Amino acid sequence: MPRVIPPFVVRKHDPNRQRREWLLLGVAWLGSMLIVAALVSGLASGVRKDNSRALLAAAETQNEELKKQIAVLERSEQVAQAAVTDVQQTLRERDEEIDGLRADLAFYGRLVGGAKREGLAVHALALKQVGDSGAWNFSATLTQNFKRGQQIKGRLTLVIEGVKDGKLASLDWGELNQGRENAGIEYGFKYFQQVNGTIMLPPGFAPNRVKLRADGDGGRVEQEFAWKDAVNGEAEGKEDVRQ
Repeated sequence: MPRVIPPFVVRKHDPNRQRREWLLLGVAWLGSMLIVAALVSGLASGVRKDNSRALLAAAETQNEELKKQIAVLERSEQVAQAAVTDVQQTLRERDEEIDGLRADLAFYGRLVGGAKREGLAVHALALKQVGDSGAWNFSATLTQNFKRGQQIKGRLTLVIEGVKDGKLASLDWGELNQGRENAGIEYGFKYFQQVNGTIMLPPGFAPNRVKLRADGDGGRVEQEFAWKDAVNGEAEGKEDVRQ
């Protein structure tokens, strides 16, 4: 059997066609690379999103825990401060109670006197403002144990020292009571008495000290008190009373 010789196809060489084939191959390769890069990027983005969500959730949980801890600490601090305030208030009340007991002890000791006899004395002075006015109510406690069981009588007056218009000033009894009881407030007692009255301070006057004078058949006594002590109810007679 004779051999069949395939026919030869003679084509004209086309360099542009070869370049097109290579170009198509390059474009296909580049497209595949882009697809692969997009897939990798998508996967990485998903992983990052998952990690971000996990980190955000952990941060929010930690933040809530910190808020709870802060609330507990703030509450503990408030409780501690309230306890300290209560203790301080209790201590102040105890100090006031002790001061009151000491004052009562001194008062009754002065009345009893024992072997020591004392004449007319000023035990305490208290001042209280009447509203927002310039009027002040006062209460002076007088004692004596020299004439036991015998009544002594007399009159009590006040003088206020202070500052007015930048200068030292003094208000006598006539100015303080506006001429109502020029001779003073009467008192009469056997052992002790609280003498009460009202005084009026002029506008612009800043009081500093109170001079109290008691004159009568029990003798004369003059006592000075700091204004702030008398206002706080802490003004008590001292041993240097002039008689």
